[in-house]
Amino acid sequence: MAGFGKLDRRERRWRGLERLDRDHRPSRAVMVTLLLACLTLITLDHRGGADSPVEPARRAVGEVLGPVETGTTAAIRPFTAVPQWFHSREALGSDIARLKAENARLRSEAVTAGYDRNRLAELENLTTAAGDVGYALVPARVVGMGPAQSFSRTVTIDAGSRAGLRPDMTVLNNDGLVGRVLRVTRTTATVLLVVDTQSVVGGRVGESMEVGFLHGRGVLGGDGRLDLELVDQSAVPAKGDNVVTWGSDGGAPYVAGIPIGTVTSVYTSLRETSQRAVLDPFVDFASLDLVGVVVPPGTHSDRTVIEAGARTGR
Repeated sequence: MAGFGKLDRRERRWRGLERLDRDHRPSRAVMVTLLLACLTLITLDHRGGADSPVEPARRAVGEVLGPVETGTTAAIRPFTAVPQWFHSREALGSDIARLKAENARLRSEAVTAGYDRNRLAELENLTTAAGDVGYALVPARVVGMGPAQSFSRTVTIDAGSRAGLRPDMTVLNNDGLVGRVLRVTRTTATVLLVVDTQSVVGGRVGESMEVGFLHGRGVLGGDGRLDLELVDQSAVPAKGDNVVTWGSDGGAPYVAGIPIGTVTSVYTSLRETSQRAVLDPFVDFASLDLVGVVVPPGTHSDRTVIEAGARTGR
């Protein structure tokens, strides 16, 4: 009996809750009324435009909620902008890196443009020189300058035995005589410059074709000079005469007809009763870059040989 009493009380409690829920639930008529009221307001607002009867209420709500919305937006903006900030920073970093690389490339091109033009001009001039002197040339770059053993004025070029070079070959550039090959490796060669004190070159003077010997003073640059001693001691060279190579037997170490320099002054040696001359060489030895080594026609080389008047391959 006690159990049935508890069950009745529990059932009455659940029934009381259901009744309370029904009492607080809005009736269907109220819901329909509210729906019709909303539709009416929407219609009036749409047809009224700027003169809508709900406009004052909307304005009042905006004035109340506007500052709240503004403050809320300002408060949460730093948090919502974080992903965009990281994305913008990454994109900006990429743009900066790309612009730096582009700027470096353009700056490098601007710096080397003149250098590349000069090298191209030198190669074209060397090709012209090959046609003028009538010899085949192996082009080479000066890669080092300095003393070699007991010689004080030498340069190293980037061509050796693989390019067909051997000792006692004539070296020139588009201006004139540079020197002769002293020794070679497979990929390089040492060149003795004509301005070296140990250098002796046979030369012919101007239209008279008088022969003599040229000796270097060991000086580079603007003060570099050559001394000419004529074989015929009675011959007097004239200031302004050009001097070319006399030529050696078999063209080694010097082939004939290569321009050397111009006579700048003449003086008489009272002790030796001979005439001497001072030459200003055509070549600027302080700025040597591209040179050509005279080789026999048809020389097998690891680089293009510039033939007299034309370029050929190996």
